[in-house]
Amino acid sequence: MSNEAAVAPPPAAPPAVSARTLLPLVAPALVVGVGCSLLFLAVSEAAERLQDVLWTRLPGALGVSGYGALWMIVMLTATGVLVGLVVWKAPGHAGPDPATLGLGAEEPVAPYVLPGLVVAAALMLAGGPSLGPENPIIATNVALAFWLGRKAAPASPGALWASLASAATLGALFGTPVAAALVVSEALAGKPLPIKGSLWDNLFAPLLAAAAGALTTTLIASPSFDLGLPPFGRPGWGDLLAALVVSCAATVLGMLAVHAFPYVHAAFARLRHPMLMLPLGGLLLGLLGALGGHLTLFKGLHEVGELAADPQGWSAGQFAVMTVVKLAALVTAAACGFRGGRIFPAVFVGAAFGLCAHALVPAVNVSVGVAAGVLGILLAITRQGWISLFTSAVLVASPAILALMCVASLPAWLLVTGRPQMQLSADGTSVR
Repeated sequence: MSNEAAVAPPPAAPPAVSARTLLPLVAPALVVGVGCSLLFLAVSEAAERLQDVLWTRLPGALGVSGYGALWMIVMLTATGVLVGLVVWKAPGHAGPDPATLGLGAEEPVAPYVLPGLVVAAALMLAGGPSLGPENPIIATNVALAFWLGRKAAPASPGALWASLASAATLGALFGTPVAAALVVSEALAGKPLPIKGSLWDNLFAPLLAAAAGALTTTLIASPSFDLGLPPFGRPGWGDLLAALVVSCAATVLGMLAVHAFPYVHAAFARLRHPMLMLPLGGLLLGLLGALGGHLTLFKGLHEVGELAADPQGWSAGQFAVMTVVKLAALVTAAACGFRGGRIFPAVFVGAAFGLCAHALVPAVNVSVGVAAGVLGILLAITRQGWISLFTSAVLVASPAILALMCVASLPAWLLVTGRPQMQLSADGTSVR
């Protein structure tokens, strides 16, 4: 047999997909994108108004400090009681154990579960636990899109509606479709593509849904992830070294929390009842808030903006305390049963860690420190490479930071790949 005959033929190129195949997806993608954004905005607005009542108007009427230690302990404990009541009594118990969920919704929950899930998420966002809105909002939008989509078009695959809703919600959450495109492309890697064509053909509808969700959010709420940090120009060798060291150190810190997560979850699980688990979790979160200050409460996106607005306003010790307290609060809130996601509080942890590095070593550029800290923590907490890289870069409005973060992500990824994730299986063991 000749050498030419022994050589395997090159793989066939994916078949071309006609516009006729993709055009019917345009209208569903637009409708799902706008609908998912509106639901996210409605829940966020309701939570913000309730937060204003609980943390500003009510303590003001009582003549006490809204962010005093006593009020934080009382309010977080009360939030645990209220969310515990919802989880206990609501149909479907406000969805599955959040410790077993990743960023996306693996299976759509039944529609009757959604009211309890939305109420539990809104109470959590208003009451101060250190979790974000992403997981419950994605789960709600996926379930609604799946249910309504199958009603409107019974012949359509259910996976289509789930992918559109996930992408649309990510676009709405981040105010840009780029994050959704990265997450969807990462999810499709190594799997059979739903559309027998190129990767871009399969991204067409989710990207359109994400763009519709992002534009709707932007036009109504004008969100921004830019922290307004000092401009970062041309990187030097010192910046590269700082990015590598800070990102790896933040990753190690995040992995400590990941390893502690199943033990904390098991400790709460021994209580066996949400009216014990969640009030105790709320009490612990209140004590942590009293230790770390009010900036360590809530999902952390507004609070990290306050930190970044005045990097010199706190000492290295204060930044270190906020970093550790917020990370402990994230683990506690996720382990005891509060319905919420981990990305936004992890951003606060990473930013505080980076600001601590800058305060300890002023030669560490503050923008590099924040971006590298966020990158390392997110890689450890979420195990989402693209979303970690995207989030760390978008916080600093400088194209030069992206190259540094790409390099810094490589050793950090070696520290996390193949290791336990901050997500549990049904038996309580860590997912790898």
